[in-house]
Amino acid sequence: MQKYINANPESGKRFYQDFHAKGKIVMLNLLKFREKADYTNFSEIKPKDEIKGEEAYQVYLKKTFPELKKAGSRIIYYGKSNNFLIGPESENWDAVLVVEHESVLKFMEFAQNKGYLKNAGHRTAALEDSRLLPSTEIKDYT
Repeated sequence: MQKYINANPESGKRFYQDFHAKGKIVMLNLLKFREKADYTNFSEIKPKDEIKGEEAYQVYLKKTFPELKKAGSRIIYYGKSNNFLIGPESENWDAVLVVEHESVLKFMEFAQNKGYLKNAGHRTAALEDSRLLPSTEIKDYT
């Protein structure tokens, strides 16, 4: 199974085209943590002692939260997970994170912000695999 940690230029372009005029965007993050965080390419932010992937992700969230707030974004939900009730038995996820962003432009400003980028390595060090699914609200469902 292929692993996914970061968006690629093509998926970023599609995201912008599909969602740029839709208003608020809700991002569903599925997260699989490494047993041990891998700071191989991030020596400048590497903790003194070895930590688990989940711990590195907690560092990432704590350092990222102020930048999220500045961008007008908010964490709707963060919780532990495991196996799907409906879905492939071969996939399992350690955690689910749901974040609401004001707009695609606000999300992109956040993702390119120096304060965020300074600490994004904690996310990369923490994750073995991830999924990020953007969505917009369907208002007429009755």
